[in-house]
Amino acid sequence: MRSFLFFIDELSTWVGKAFAWLILILSMSVTYEVFVRYALNAPTTWAFDFSYITYGGLFLMSGAYALARNNHVRCDFIYRTWTPRTQAMIDLVLFVLFFLPGVLALVYAGFNYASMSVRFREVSVFSPAGIPVFPLKALIPLAGTLLLIQGVAEIIRCILCLRDGQWPQRLHDVEEMETVILHEQQYLAQHREQAPSARTGGSV
Repeated sequence: MRSFLFFIDELSTWVGKAFAWLILILSMSVTYEVFVRYALNAPTTWAFDFSYITYGGLFLMSGAYALARNNHVRCDFIYRTWTPRTQAMIDLVLFVLFFLPGVLALVYAGFNYASMSVRFREVSVFSPAGIPVFPLKALIPLAGTLLLIQGVAEIIRCILCLRDGQWPQRLHDVEEMETVILHEQQYLAQHREQAPSARTGGSV
């Protein structure tokens, strides 16, 4: 089961990191637009469309990655005080009642929305450049599907936590600074407790 969960985490991670390159592309395009607009007085006709298409693609395709890292917004100052079983119970209820219906609706409606856009080869109406927007809309059902797959993995984690009383191991590639500091404090506290006992054992 753990290998299955890690496989889903790795899939979400690979997709999220692949689309993260859009940040660099977006930054370069905005920098170019600012330069030609204010230095050369020759603004482009495609900068606005290109910026929201690249940012929209990044936003859509990073949702499953954020969920795999347990980084979606929650009231952590309350949540962290609960036992793992209580956390798992609340998460499971929320996933079943809100997450699954919402994501299934996103996949269903997004597929119809995207298929119509692709069929007509939809372009942007905000500029004369005619920037294609159907690739962005085609990502909507794909993003929903990835969220659904990752959500299934999170539901399995909740069930395992309810059974075992602790959260199963999660695949991590990065951690928030707050988490790093917390782990460091726990490590130092454990070694401070072990040090006196080691000295006591040596004296006896």
